[in-house]
Amino acid sequence: MGVFVFLPLVLPLSAWPVARLAEVHLHPRTATRLLTAFAVVMVVCSTLCLALLMVVGTAQLPGNPLPDGWSDPEVRAAVPQDEVAGRAAVPALCVVAAACARTLWRHRRVTSRARRALGPVGTTPQTPRRPARRFAALPNRPHGSSPTPDSARAGGPSSRSWGRLATARTGGHGSRPSGGRPERDAGPRAAQPGPAVAVLPDRTPYAYALPGGRGRIVVTTGLLSGLAPAERRALFAHERAHLVARHHRHLLAVHLAARANPFLRPLRTAVVYTAERWADEEAAHAVGDRRTVARAIGKAALLSRGTPAPTLAALASTGPVPRRVAALLAPAPVARTWPSAFTSVGLAVWCAAAGALVSAMSSANSAVTLFRILRAATPL
Repeated sequence: MGVFVFLPLVLPLSAWPVARLAEVHLHPRTATRLLTAFAVVMVVCSTLCLALLMVVGTAQLPGNPLPDGWSDPEVRAAVPQDEVAGRAAVPALCVVAAACARTLWRHRRVTSRARRALGPVGTTPQTPRRPARRFAALPNRPHGSSPTPDSARAGGPSSRSWGRLATARTGGHGSRPSGGRPERDAGPRAAQPGPAVAVLPDRTPYAYALPGGRGRIVVTTGLLSGLAPAERRALFAHERAHLVARHHRHLLAVHLAARANPFLRPLRTAVVYTAERWADEEAAHAVGDRRTVARAIGKAALLSRGTPAPTLAALASTGPVPRRVAALLAPAPVARTWPSAFTSVGLAVWCAAAGALVSAMSSANSAVTLFRILRAATPL
C-alpha cells in the first residue's frame, strides 16, 4: 500500500486549473457535468483511503472491537507513519461524516419545511383578498395555485430561503410551461407538463424552485412587479431550467465533496457558477433574446440586494451576477463534448482526468492490499 494511500487525499489539487478554465472556455452544461464527475470520483477515492487509514489507526486503540491480528506489525507496516496517520484518520473521518450528515440534514429540513408551507399543488392555505390581475397570466399556473399568503411561509426564513433569482436548484420534471406564448419551438419536450407556479403576495423579492414531482416554481409579487413581461418569462425559464436539469443534484454532490475534502472547494465554486450559467443559456434559448435574460438577471439582483435569505444548505447562490450578465451579452457558447488537448482548457481537463484516474487506481490498490494483509493476519 505504501505512500499510494495518501495520493487520493492530495490529487484533487490536479483539478484546480480546470475548475477555473472550464467556467470560461467550456459550455456551462459540459462544465457542470464534467466538474461534478471529477469531484465525485475524487471524493470517493479520498474518503476510501481515509477509511483505510482509520482501520489501521483504530486497530491500535485499546479496547477496540477489531480482531487482534489487525494490529500486527505486518498490518501497521503497510501504512507509512502508521502511528500518526492512523490515529489522525479517526477524528478526520468523524469530522467528514458529521459535516456531510449536517449538510444532508439541512437540505432535507429546508425542502420539507418549504413543501409543508406551500402545501400540495393545486391548493393554497388561503386565497388573498386582492389577487394581482397583471400576474394572472403567469405560465403554467395550476388551478388553485394563485398567490398564496404570507402565512404560506410559516416555515420561517428557511421556507423562503434560497432567495434572489433562481437560487434553489431542485429536482423535478417538466419543461416549457403550457400557458403563455412560446418564443421558440421546444421540440418533443413541449408536450410535457411543466412545473407548477405559485406566486406569493410578498414585497420581499425572491424566487426559488422546489423539488418533488414535476417541481414547483415559487416567486413573490415583490420580484415580479419589478420585471417587464418578457423578463418574467426569462425568470420562469431560468427556474424551469434548474428543475429540468436537476441542478440541485450537481450542487449537492460537489458541496458534499467539498465537505469531505477541502481541496475540492474550487470545484464547488465553479459548479455553482456553471449551473447558473447553464440555466441562463436555457432561458435565453427559450425566450429567444439573450439581452432580455441579462436584463432580468440584473434587475433581480438589484431588487433582491440586501434581502435576508439563507441559502439551501449553503448550496444556493446566484453566483457572480456581473459575469453572468457579461456572458449573456456575448455570443452563445459552442457546445463541446470534450475540448481539444491543444488548448489550455483541454490540457487542464486531461490533467484533471489523469488525476482522477491515478486517484482511483491508488485507492483501489490500497484497498486490495490492505484487504489481503488483514485477511492473512486474521486467524479466521
